[in-house]
Amino acid sequence: MSGLAAVLAGRHPAGVHRWASALPAADVRHVVEQAGWTFGYVDGAPLDTTPAVLRAIGDALAFPDHYGANLDALHDCLRDLPGPTVLLWDAWSGYARAEPRRFAVVAEILGERTPADPPVEVLLRGPGPDGVPVLQ
Repeated sequence: MSGLAAVLAGRHPAGVHRWASALPAADVRHVVEQAGWTFGYVDGAPLDTTPAVLRAIGDALAFPDHYGANLDALHDCLRDLPGPTVLLWDAWSGYARAEPRRFAVVAEILGERTPADPPVEVLLRGPGPDGVPVLQ
């Protein structure tokens, strides 16, 4: 949990990271919300297409009804989040393997922040392809 604690405390920059914790999602939610961050959860096991992933992220982060579930809309809605947010994405590797180029674009958008944007930490939990930094 120390890597996540550092992100929540502002000692480590938020971004997209692999995360090896086995904590139940409810416990992660509790820690995140106690730190004053918003929490979202995606069960990636059934997701292997970009439209399905974008809908799941939109649902997890409570995007508005007009969210178009496309890459531009993802970018825009992430900038409109009300505050710091953690997205726990379990079983992400099915999508990353099924659509590696699209996964890379989605991960890039999730990690793209300007100083004016609220921080977003994406925790990719479970085994998966290399290339994503590990949060320790």
